[in-house]
Amino acid sequence: MINVNEECTGCGICLKACPFGAIKIVDKIAVIGEECTLCGACVQVCNLNAIEIKKKEIKEIDLSKYRDVWVFTEIKGDKVRSVSFELLGKARQLADDLSQKVCAVLIGSDVKKFCKDLSAFGADKIYIAENDALKDYYTDVYSSILVGLILKHNPNIVIYPATKIGRDLAPRVASVIEVGLTADCTGLCILDDKLLQSRPAFGGNIMADIICAEARPQMATVRPNVMKKNEPDYNRTAEIIEVPVKIDLQGLRVVIKESIKTSLPDAKPIDEADIIVSCGRGVGSKENTKIIEELADVLNAAVGASRAAVDAGWKPKSCQVGQSGTTVSPKIYIACGISGTIQHLVGMKGSDIIIAINKNPEAPIFNVANYGIIGDLNKIVPLLTEALKKKGNLDS
Repeated sequence: MINVNEECTGCGICLKACPFGAIKIVDKIAVIGEECTLCGACVQVCNLNAIEIKKKEIKEIDLSKYRDVWVFTEIKGDKVRSVSFELLGKARQLADDLSQKVCAVLIGSDVKKFCKDLSAFGADKIYIAENDALKDYYTDVYSSILVGLILKHNPNIVIYPATKIGRDLAPRVASVIEVGLTADCTGLCILDDKLLQSRPAFGGNIMADIICAEARPQMATVRPNVMKKNEPDYNRTAEIIEVPVKIDLQGLRVVIKESIKTSLPDAKPIDEADIIVSCGRGVGSKENTKIIEELADVLNAAVGASRAAVDAGWKPKSCQVGQSGTTVSPKIYIACGISGTIQHLVGMKGSDIIIAINKNPEAPIFNVANYGIIGDLNKIVPLLTEALKKKGNLDS
């Protein structure tokens, strides 16, 4: 239940904050209409504490009311991020085990064009909240829309990508609807009709299995590149459900003035690359990373780095592979001068083929490598680059 108390002055700030147009000002008092979803956006912006949401205490939840597996779909630039398709593939497995449906949530500007791809990768339903004001990601607006949809439709499971946006959005939603959230999962499955969520703990030394026994929906963020995408089937057609939203940017507490990219100009993103050449402490210096870049250029690969190389200032944070960086799963991963700490291995062990170059024959990286070269990388990498160049010239 939502109430407006006598402290209300009719300032209208709540009206601007409501993404569903459920508030009107009547006789200088805010009046909440039937369109209200109890998302809480008005409560958060009211400086006078004039709006209150009172939730009924529920001792036992009727779990049968909660159905379907939802995926928050993330858009980057003018395309769906690959991790969203990965999550749809996993959601398809979970939903089939539960005899339920897969639902994608699509929030943004001019996003309806992505419905065909989402349907092909496994979505049965697609909830679309489309508005020009949603072009940029705002925590307040996106979370209010998603909370409203969840409270209205009662999904059983909601999964988000463990990206910058997903890691910001998911905890906000979980806090508002008062449910748990398991972060950075690397495994999801159904056990006794409940979501078993697995994630690394204690620096990746153990795996923690987490079950949410009572609260619904069950929510988790999932690391990119750990789930496999299904083969798309463009004969599938998902049900499209359009969600009307009203956005007034003047009601936002935070406004984006400028977006600054921290990645290298024209650099391939490591989380979407088929081939990655990574450098570690063994490269020796920032100047020596040029040989890594030259090899990557020949292979049309992305350049990665260990935490040690990033901390030394040799590469930007956007290149970091590992538990505290980015999880990757390319077709080929070439580790140059990387010893292979557990934190780094967690982030790249899903690669199809791992090639390690290190002068220390006891380096842990060789335990996971498909191919190992023992020797000075500063001699081996240039020779490898030259050999690949010659092969390319012969092929052409």
